[in-house]
Amino acid sequence: NRASAPEMEDDEDAEERACVLAEAAALKKLATDYMHPEVGVTATDGAAFGRNYFNRASAPGTEETDEAEERALVLAEAAALKKSAMDYMHPEVGVTTTDA
Repeated sequence: NRASAPEMEDDEDAEERACVLAEAAALKKLATDYMHPEVGVTATDGAAFGRNYFNRASAPGTEETDEAEERALVLAEAAALKKSAMDYMHPEVGVTTTDA
């Protein structure tokens, strides 16, 4: 209890101080990672390198049978419209009959 003695820290205050210092160290590491992207990321977990080829975002979607039929019908109609437009825009080509 002398006046020149250093103050003692409570257990509660020591835990809070350790928590604050840990958070500050984590924040410093994040800031360093952000400021130096050339360093790169290191991963040691083997699961981080696995790929799921069935449910990945870049996998092509599967098409239902009726959707495929509708798609084929729309493409056939578009081809017929394109042929009609070409016939209209180029009358010099002429008309050919298929009857012999």
